[in-house]
Amino acid sequence: MTTTKKTVIGLLILVVLIAAVPLFMLQGAEFGGSDDAGSAVVSEITGTEYVPWFTPVLETAINGELPGEIESLFFCVQTGIGVGIIAFVMGRFVERKKKEDGPKNQKNQKKVK
Repeated sequence: MTTTKKTVIGLLILVVLIAAVPLFMLQGAEFGGSDDAGSAVVSEITGTEYVPWFTPVLETAINGELPGEIESLFFCVQTGIGVGIIAFVMGRFVERKKKEDGPKNQKNQKKVK
């Protein structure tokens, strides 16, 4: 097995451990979102109930909260767009590197012949 494969396997095991260990070590703990934690701290500091400054545009348009499925859909679309941008940029870097290395490799191959 090559060192690259060993490194990848080791990193994958590390990722699984980072995700799994807190779940088993902190049994019964509540893993809440940052929105809940932030509003709780503001209420604790001010001594009054936290009231948001505004409501989201879509919630105002439909006169209620967005269903969980729609929120998940928006999150997935946002993730897909972000991944697409990252993949595009990385692809550009790879192609730029190939283009820069191309003439150098051709000169070296001509000298060998």
